[in-house]
Amino acid sequence: MRVTTIKLTAISMLCAVAVGLVVLIRVSIFPMVSFLEYDPGDIPILFGTLTFGPVAGLLMTLVVSVIQGVTVSASSGPIGIVMHILATGSMVVAIALVQRVLHGKKGSMYIAGIAGIVAMTAVMTLFNLFFTPIFMKVPRSVVINLLGYIIAFNVIKAGINTLVTLVLCNPLKKAIVRFAWK
Repeated sequence: MRVTTIKLTAISMLCAVAVGLVVLIRVSIFPMVSFLEYDPGDIPILFGTLTFGPVAGLLMTLVVSVIQGVTVSASSGPIGIVMHILATGSMVVAIALVQRVLHGKKGSMYIAGIAGIVAMTAVMTLFNLFFTPIFMKVPRSVVINLLGYIIAFNVIKAGINTLVTLVLCNPLKKAIVRFAWK
């Protein structure tokens, strides 16, 4: 019972940190496509995925996406919520699957991170072609012209968030374990 309570509390806290990061840090990397904003909100979600598994990561993705979508990013509406779930969810699943297959092998976390970056970039390239014309009320050809920015943005966003997560993951895990079992 104690382990479940600690795990649920930690997951809830990570969701709160993710939402807080989205509120505090939002940067337009390419001003000409200002709807593509970097935020570090995926870092706690990726940490939660690596610590508690893919189900926790997907649950966190869903919770944070909905909270963000009805508060900070309310102007993007349901499309913004769906896009965030697809972006972070694809990264969470890819990282979790690769980490599960390669667990314990040298460099497995880095390979999992690269898989997450590739997955998010591929999924978001595809779904931007579908959803962005609806969201922006523009022809698909406009979005096709923006694909270079969309791909670069997703590589940058996923890359930064994955790198920070991988650097902080082991020290944070150790700190949580020490704190949780006192």
